Amino acid sequence: MHERERQIGYLSALAPYLHQFVEEKRVLGYRYHSQARWLGAFDRFLLEQGATTPDLSKDLIGAWARRRPHEGVATQRNRIYTARQVCLFLMRRGFSPYLPGRHLTPKGHSSFVPYIFAQEQVSRFLAAADQLRPSPHSPGREVMLPLFFRLLYGCGLRVGEARHLQIRDVDLVGGLLTIREGKFRKDRLVPVAPSLATRLRGYLATHARGKRPDDPLFAAPDGGPFAPQTIDCSFRQLLRACRISHGGRGQGPRIHDFRHTFAVHRLMRWYREGVDLGVALPVLATYLGHVSLSGTQRYLRLTAEMYPDLIAALQARFGEVIPRKERP
Repeated sequence: MHERERQIGYLSALAPYLHQFVEEKRVLGYRYHSQARWLGAFDRFLLEQGATTPDLSKDLIGAWARRRPHEGVATQRNRIYTARQVCLFLMRRGFSPYLPGRHLTPKGHSSFVPYIFAQEQVSRFLAAADQLRPSPHSPGREVMLPLFFRLLYGCGLRVGEARHLQIRDVDLVGGLLTIREGKFRKDRLVPVAPSLATRLRGYLATHARGKRPDDPLFAAPDGGPFAPQTIDCSFRQLLRACRISHGGRGQGPRIHDFRHTFAVHRLMRWYREGVDLGVALPVLATYLGHVSLSGTQRYLRLTAEMYPDLIAALQARFGEVIPRKERP
C-alpha cells in the first residue's frame, strides 16, 4: 500500500476501549479512517477533562456536546454521534456512561445547496486545467489534474474514489473503471465515454511505463495518491482563472460539486432525449454508487430548479419521484 493507515495513539484513560471500539467497527466492515480521527479529538477532550473511568458523567458528555464558537451544526452533530457510539460500546462492556440523548443533537436542516456548473463553465474550467503550468511544489499536476477533473465531471466520481484509482482499475478494452471499496465499502464498474477513454489511453501510455498495476493512477512524488491539498489549491486557482466566484468556506463551488453537476446534466440530457426518468433513476443510482434512490431523486429536484421552464413538465411526468424541498 502506498498510503498507509496511520495508527492513532489514544492517550486518555479510555485508550484501550477506544482502540477496541475502532477494531470492532472495522471487523464489522467499516473503514473507520476519518471517524477514527474524530475519535482522536474525543480522546484529547477526555484527557484534558481528567476522565479516569469509562463511566462518563452527564456533565462531561454535556461539555463535549456543547457547540463550539464558529462551529457548524454538522460538525457538532458528528461530535455528539461519536460520543454516543462510544458510550453504547462501553455499555455493552458493562460500564454505565451517560448516554447522550437526541435532545442534545441540534435541530434544523442543512442550508447548503450544491453548486451546479453550467456547461459553458465546465468547458472553461477544463480548458484552464489544460493550461496548468508545472510546479516544483506539486510535480506532475499539469498532466494529472486535467484528467482528474475530467473523471470527476465525466464519470461523477467522488474525489476520494478518483484519488485512489490504481492503474489496474482502468480497463481500456472494455472502457470501464473499477471503483474499489467506494462509499459503504462497495465495488462498482463505471463505464467511460469514448473521448475520456482516449485520454486515459494516452495518459497511461506516457505515465504508466514501468509502474505496477497497484500503483496509483494519480501518483504523488512519494508514491502515494495525489494529495488532497494540492487538488484543492489547484481547484481554487482554476476557479479564479475562469472568473467563477467562490462564496467562501461552506458556500462553494466545491470540488464535489462536479459530481452533482454530472448527475443534473445527465438527467437533463435524458429528459431532452425523451428517456423515462422513472426508469433511468435506478441506473443513475447504480452508476453513482448510491445505496438507495433517495439521494438520486434529489437530483430531479435540482434539475427542475436549474431549468424553471421544465418544472411543470417534470412535475407532470415524474412528480411522484421528485422529493419536496426541505423547509428550514
